[in-house]
Amino acid sequence: MEASSSGITNGKTKVFHPEGGVDLQGYQLDMQILPDGPKSDVDFSEILNAIQEMAKDVNILFDELEAVNSPCKDDDSLLHPGNLTSTSDDASRLEAGGETVPEKNKSNGLYFRDGKCRIDYILVYRKSNPQTEKREVFERNIRAEGLQMEKESSLINSDIIFVKLHAPWEVLGRYAEQMNVRMPFRIDKQISRFRRWLPKKPMRLDKETLPDLEENDCYTAPFSQQRIHHFIIHNKDTFFNNATRSRIVHHILQRIKYEEGKNKIGLNRLLTNGSYEAAFPLHEGSYRSKNSIRTHGAENHRHLLYECWASWGVWYKYQPLDLVRRYFGEKIGLYFAWLGWYTGMLFPAAFIGLFVFLYGVITLDHCQVSKEVCQATDIIMCPVCDKYCPFMRLSDSCVYAKVTHLFDNGATVFFAVFMAVWATVFLEFWKRRRAVIAYDWDLIDWEEEEEEIRPQFEAKYSKKERMNPISGKPEPYQAFADKCSRLIVSASGIFFMICVVIAAVFGIVIYRVVTVSTFAAFKWALIRNNSQVATTGTAVCINFCIIMLLNVLYEKVALLLTNLEQPRTESEWENSFTLKMFLFQFVNLNSSTFYIAFFLGRFTGHPGAYLRLINRWRLEECHPSGCLIDLCMQMGIIMVLKQTWNNFMELGYPLIQNWWTRRKVRQERGPERKISFPQWEKDYNLQPMNAYGLFDEYLEMILQFGFTTIFVAAFPLAPLLALLNNIIEIRLDAYKFVTQWRRPLASRAKDIGIWYGILEGIGILSVITNAFVIAITSDFIPRLVYAYKYGPCAGQGEAGQKCMVGYVNASLSVFRISDFENRSEPESDGSEFSGTPLKYCRYRDYRDPPHSLVPYGYTLQFWHVLAARLAFIIVFEHLVFCIKHLISYLIPDLPKDLRDRMRREKYLIQEMMYEAELERLQKERKERKKNGKAHHNEWP
Repeated sequence: MEASSSGITNGKTKVFHPEGGVDLQGYQLDMQILPDGPKSDVDFSEILNAIQEMAKDVNILFDELEAVNSPCKDDDSLLHPGNLTSTSDDASRLEAGGETVPEKNKSNGLYFRDGKCRIDYILVYRKSNPQTEKREVFERNIRAEGLQMEKESSLINSDIIFVKLHAPWEVLGRYAEQMNVRMPFRIDKQISRFRRWLPKKPMRLDKETLPDLEENDCYTAPFSQQRIHHFIIHNKDTFFNNATRSRIVHHILQRIKYEEGKNKIGLNRLLTNGSYEAAFPLHEGSYRSKNSIRTHGAENHRHLLYECWASWGVWYKYQPLDLVRRYFGEKIGLYFAWLGWYTGMLFPAAFIGLFVFLYGVITLDHCQVSKEVCQATDIIMCPVCDKYCPFMRLSDSCVYAKVTHLFDNGATVFFAVFMAVWATVFLEFWKRRRAVIAYDWDLIDWEEEEEEIRPQFEAKYSKKERMNPISGKPEPYQAFADKCSRLIVSASGIFFMICVVIAAVFGIVIYRVVTVSTFAAFKWALIRNNSQVATTGTAVCINFCIIMLLNVLYEKVALLLTNLEQPRTESEWENSFTLKMFLFQFVNLNSSTFYIAFFLGRFTGHPGAYLRLINRWRLEECHPSGCLIDLCMQMGIIMVLKQTWNNFMELGYPLIQNWWTRRKVRQERGPERKISFPQWEKDYNLQPMNAYGLFDEYLEMILQFGFTTIFVAAFPLAPLLALLNNIIEIRLDAYKFVTQWRRPLASRAKDIGIWYGILEGIGILSVITNAFVIAITSDFIPRLVYAYKYGPCAGQGEAGQKCMVGYVNASLSVFRISDFENRSEPESDGSEFSGTPLKYCRYRDYRDPPHSLVPYGYTLQFWHVLAARLAFIIVFEHLVFCIKHLISYLIPDLPKDLRDRMRREKYLIQEMMYEAELERLQKERKERKKNGKAHHNEWP
């Protein structure tokens, strides 16, 4: 590494090089440095005159030198006019002096006007913005840190100013060492005997790749300027990739002051108060090319990502995760790694779910229950609503009985157990997969640095301070009583919003109760004969609309409650907001499903003694074929509509916004020729990434995971729908990140954060809910009790289809029509069935007939079924939880071969560094001996 020292004399920044030059914002002037003289001996007037002679028309260098001590002023006079292919005099002189700069560098919008300094970061502000003083102080401090700066106005709006930042090698090296950035470690020939022990960590990419993406098998180590000779540096300009350079620049910007005061620091605060309008790293050029990638190769990393990842034609290929991580950073790379792993794990779940469905299709003709329902033309069912609902034959629900069998058959229990175990296996193997990724991406030993305190927290509690036990510095302190009171208020807000959801569900229940009678009296025979299905379908659609409307409200409430809590750091704020939003969305999305699964038709009473809402509306009953069909419709419609809407919003909204932006640009420019915008202006016109980062992407998938596992016993096709959606989702997100969004800052992360804990909670809840769905919603338990206790095979230990003969008749109770309440008595007397008024009708329940000692009392079969349901819930939960814990115990979080490789790597790194250092010391000793001997010979 080139040795350098820096100093500030008379308020002017200088960087001295051993070659005898002074680097002034990228320009080097030949001069003689006095080795022992004071810094004040350097004549700065001569330097400034030389600069003015070299670049007469370019004033930016002179003004940057003077800006350190100059009063705050808006230096927009230093702006270069918006010109994509602008060439300055200094760049021309550099080329004339023999330093040829490729014309492509000056025309692709990724470099400064000299074509040599690559743009590492872009800041955007408006000249009309009043925060000029803060911005000027901030930019002076940016220069003082060694970053190079260049400004340029927008081509379409002169009020918009782009500030281009470049980090020289010295700055990158200094901060890379502070940030512990891991870089490729050199393997010397003298220690090549260790090479055969090195674990291979190649990048798994397609053949169509860029040459500089091919990584050799090597170790990485935290960058150190003292040991720079140990690192593989072929070219200092490309040693740190673009994502790393942008991350280092962002790290610097987050620690630069914009006002005097310990809390007046950081780019985020300037973005919050409006001093800057945007801040982002640049994409690496266009994602499209006129030439084929197979014949001409990829033009840049973005183009390669689009062709091998974001293009719809590669939906069946594996994701190039190493390339995604290289371009977008580890945090986004981990999201796509998790999404890909989740999608891959859905294949066995979708296959088994489809098998359960097909098993129902195959065994449909052999199902004794559906046969009896279809043949029960002489069984007349009681009306399902007051007055307007007619009597109906049980055989009229033949179609619904067959559809119910498709989802509720003998394989359902097996599938519920399988999905509970699947959720555990998915999470356990994701731990192992994450460990491998963390090792390959050098995240094993990475620890998040101490986070900065949120400015809102500082402003609120700046008067009280206490010593930070980690940093040893005083910091604002929130009293325990204040924190508890805020948490109580926040919890009360959460409880209130959950009550709002329950109220919305209650409104849907009232709608179902009222409309079932309305549809029963409808003029159209199709709706009149299918009043319950029409009621369920419309209620689900209305519920979906309410869900989408409440989601907007929940986001605002979650923001309000999270800010009310005053979290100390950004990660605490993010975790608190995430938990609230997930809780709100989960309750909002699943509350109606829970009602249909566990409450619909359970508390309706019986004919002649119906339970009513506000003593007016009769509670809704299940269809004669059971309540499972309602649950299937609810889950199918919500899953399809929710996923379709999310996909449309994810892709449609940015596409429409970007199209509208391009349309406005064309209108402002008029009928002129098509303009080629520089890359920074193209990126500025793209949509920024969500304010909450990957929150929306994770939330969508976590809610889908809940649908896939929680009620999967009632809807075995849920994993298949999730799989089909995720295959589209991966490419949709990839297309959005590559083409429609500005390039996000490459951030590091070791795992998926709080979402893993939420996934574990959903896995536990799924066991409980599936046990209740099978025991209460499904007819699995009543059929089992009948087969072993009351059917033809009672006491024989058999439970085949022949043992189910007579089940339908045994599951229906008898009601005397004369016992109807006046407000429940139907308008029809049922004479259309037999020519005479009906005396009795049937309903689903286990009750005594009207002529028994206790009319309409529960039968012994009811208590047997109830006991069997409770026993099944207990046995199922304990069995599945035992299996889950056993699997968790048997599957280690870290693969054995990876553990051995990590230990071996740590050992070999120490050996290699020791040998390399020893070799260097031996060389130095030989050189000293050689020089000492020569010097002795010259002495007289």
